[in-house]
Amino acid sequence: MSDRIKHECGLAMVRLLKPLDHYEQRYGTRWWGLNKLYLLMEKQRNRGQEGAGIASVKLHAEPGEEYVFRERAVGAGAIQELFDAVRRDREAHPELEPFLGEVCMGHLRYSTTGRSGISYTHPFLRRNNWRCRNLALAGNFNLTNVDEVFDHIVARGQHPRHNADTFIMLEQLGYLLDSEADRQYRRCKEMGLSGAALNEAIEARIDFERILGEASELWDGGYVIGGLTGSGDMFVLRDPHGIRPAFYYLSDEVVAVASERPVLQTAFDIETEQVAELEPGEALIVTKSGERRMARIRPAERPTPCSFERIYFSRGSDRDIYRERKALGRLLVPEVLERVESDFAHTVFSFIPNTAEVAYMGMVEGLEEAFNRQKCHALLAARATLTEAEITDIMAMRVRREKLALKDIKLRTFIAEDASRDDLAAHVYDTTYGTIRAGVDTVVAIDDSIVRGTTLRRSIVHILSRQRPRKIVIVSSSPQIRYPDCYGIDMSSMGEFIAFNAAVELLHERGLAGRIDEVYAACRAQEGLPKERIVNHVKRIYEPFTDREIADRIARMITPPGCPSPVEVVYQTIENLHRACPNHAGDWYFSGDYPTPGGNRLVNRAFIDWYEGRGRGDR
Repeated sequence: MSDRIKHECGLAMVRLLKPLDHYEQRYGTRWWGLNKLYLLMEKQRNRGQEGAGIASVKLHAEPGEEYVFRERAVGAGAIQELFDAVRRDREAHPELEPFLGEVCMGHLRYSTTGRSGISYTHPFLRRNNWRCRNLALAGNFNLTNVDEVFDHIVARGQHPRHNADTFIMLEQLGYLLDSEADRQYRRCKEMGLSGAALNEAIEARIDFERILGEASELWDGGYVIGGLTGSGDMFVLRDPHGIRPAFYYLSDEVVAVASERPVLQTAFDIETEQVAELEPGEALIVTKSGERRMARIRPAERPTPCSFERIYFSRGSDRDIYRERKALGRLLVPEVLERVESDFAHTVFSFIPNTAEVAYMGMVEGLEEAFNRQKCHALLAARATLTEAEITDIMAMRVRREKLALKDIKLRTFIAEDASRDDLAAHVYDTTYGTIRAGVDTVVAIDDSIVRGTTLRRSIVHILSRQRPRKIVIVSSSPQIRYPDCYGIDMSSMGEFIAFNAAVELLHERGLAGRIDEVYAACRAQEGLPKERIVNHVKRIYEPFTDREIADRIARMITPPGCPSPVEVVYQTIENLHRACPNHAGDWYFSGDYPTPGGNRLVNRAFIDWYEGRGRGDR
């Protein structure tokens, strides 16, 4: 993706099922579990570089010894900083072996609310001097109705210190955990238990299905929530629409959870089929005794897993994602050929590094098939007169492929003036000179998505035009991004979407600007309604125009001043997106069809903010 947006967060969990001595005897280290956690986090570095944190629980700590450990850090080097701190603690206190626990959780964070810093870095920790009441919480999520959950727990008598969703969920789950511990205390006392036996019985009976079921009944949004208790229970819960991803691996030695499948394969050297996906509304629970069970917490709704995971966010090393990204490129071939008039001799195909490379490979495979058909027809049409040399020449023709856009350096602009910044930004990418015949060749460059169009205008189109091609065609393997996300990705402002800005410009140009005021009034009129009754009125902004009309306006918007080459833009269709990614129907970014009621409320709020001068973004 040429435009930088913040990714979803990443979760990693490891639960050892054997005594620590087992791992030392088999693998040569008692730190095998924490080493695996480190690998799972490093392999998911793409999912969060604002901060990271880990939590660890010791199952057999003696009274008076610490049994819950947590460390957090901020910045791009947070993972290394965390594990350096663990190493220092180990060296400073070898007799205590801090963090050497059987239950571990790690988290990588990108903020989606603008809130950052160590106090917002997961895992969050709620402490208590009863082991089972200690709770560490981390996840990949965003609630659309955090205000409702906040009001609910305040009405119950709690007093949260913050109104961020993670704080609220921690307090909500912590309250229910306390209530469950109290319930089990009364039951066990009635059985005549006391002392250490009473405590052990309470810990063994904590009902996480009950806790998670009552808490999640209020949640609207996309989420994968992971948690540890001080007594050694572990859980991970996925939202009922399956919006956010979660995978797990089970063996007789370990239970491991991650946000992406291939990181589990790499960390544990296992096959694709050995990794399972957590079902929507399902929880994986591991008790302090090591019992593992799958629990249906919420009824599964219509599955709408995030399609952006497949297009961009997740690692392309996943078997299915790799195939899907190639399919996205292949499905663009008919439209691309129309734009270049099937003129293979005078068209050079390339990609915008680095995440579009797999889609590019799929597009090239489709182009080669089309070119082979073209060559076959030429051979058949002239078969009576062709010489061997002419046949050889035709068969030798290939799709012209070049690496035209190179991400050269990460420039840090130290000059304040806007003009100077733009001039520097234009040089973030470079091109391979001497590959294009000026005024003769068309350049086709594929990107995986176009969000703001800023980098295209300021850098990529500018640098591609230096070789003065006859035409530049920018291809997006995803459809037009028209609507904000509210489930855990930092795309929340209407004004940052170039497709939205293009539609607004067209409304003004065609004398339809009154529709903007009408949509604003309709959004305002819904503000006091329950989220279940709110509809997405922002769709009306796009209704007067075809996809092609909006794409053509976007092409004008990303054309830099003085560009010597005309620019066109080709987008994937939503229909082809679903053909390529049939199991990931979450397309709200493109269609405006939000899977939960809170999505409609937030898209209307985003439009109101834009209309009133907030969140206009930078095209």
